Amino acid sequence: MSAVPKKPVMLMARELGLGGSERQLAEIALALDRDRFAPHVGCFSTGGFRAHDLREAGVPILELGVRSLVTGSALAGAWRMGRYLLRHNIRLVHAFDVPLDLFGVPVARFFHVPVVLSSQRAHRALTPGATRNLLRFTDRIVDGIVVNSQSVSRELQAEDDVPASMLRLAYNGVDTDLFTRDGPRAPLPWTDATVVIGIICALRPEKGLLTLVEAFDRIRGTHPGAKLLIVGSGPMLEQLQSRVGPDCHFEPAQRDVVPWLRAIDIFVLPSLSEALSNSLMEAMSTGCCPVASEVGGNPELVEDGRNGLLFPADNARALAACLTRLLDDPPLRQRLAAAAAARMRERFTRAAAARTMAAIYDEYLGA
Repeated sequence: MSAVPKKPVMLMARELGLGGSERQLAEIALALDRDRFAPHVGCFSTGGFRAHDLREAGVPILELGVRSLVTGSALAGAWRMGRYLLRHNIRLVHAFDVPLDLFGVPVARFFHVPVVLSSQRAHRALTPGATRNLLRFTDRIVDGIVVNSQSVSRELQAEDDVPASMLRLAYNGVDTDLFTRDGPRAPLPWTDATVVIGIICALRPEKGLLTLVEAFDRIRGTHPGAKLLIVGSGPMLEQLQSRVGPDCHFEPAQRDVVPWLRAIDIFVLPSLSEALSNSLMEAMSTGCCPVASEVGGNPELVEDGRNGLLFPADNARALAACLTRLLDDPPLRQRLAAAAAARMRERFTRAAAARTMAAIYDEYLGA
């Protein structure tokens, strides 16, 4: 019996570093069944530690050398990509982030790749006008758009006139073997902490961090053992630091977040806009009790009262009430944390994400 030919596919992102899209791309490329698929990865720059992981696993990486979409490097990168697609007989190109939606999709179409997919992994309300119009153009020339939450799918249909038939849902996956409660915890500066409330994210306005700081200020007088840990870097750092006291500790963005998650008892995600948060998934898998704003894909992960608590976005009073409830009821906090970890193991594993993406690729390649 002859072996079934492997299907050459190319997954594309701007870089291969810490970002959520880059992580999901790398994990899908590494987890695809090598008996059925021959994964390749394309990027503007190979800067980032995930390039090493991919090469170690034998996944070829095409570096396009594109510095800007409006310079000569873009034209040279397009020609380099086109020759690679033809030489390796790539049958499917899947762009994972906005820069490659705008660059990789038209190039793949120009060189007649049979299947071209784009991705929408964040709400387009965060995308500037001109870029959003370009994304709407790519919506019309792809075979399908992969989204990571039902919330994003609804937005694309309602605001960007994308037909439901073009949308495919593939939830992010988390490495549930890595993100566990067992193992070393990061050192914290307090000796009197009884409960650590924390978040790990980029310090940007859409993350709603001022809501978290205000809520913590409301409860710290009645719960002196509660401490606040904020791990991340970004433009809001100084503003946040000016609003807190010694009960709050800031730590810069970390490549290895697992020890920091293990140090957190209650993980809060107060986002004003969110598609599907990798940080929230990692916190749930690690056994933190999750509290999240009721926006975007957060309710697709957290079921209020069953595996965490939800509160209205931008409502510090409601968030403070959630925190007070959990601080006053340790058994409830522990039960919700255990249920959150179980939900990640049951439905949101890395293997499950790879199976879903493989099924999407098979669907389009079969057609």
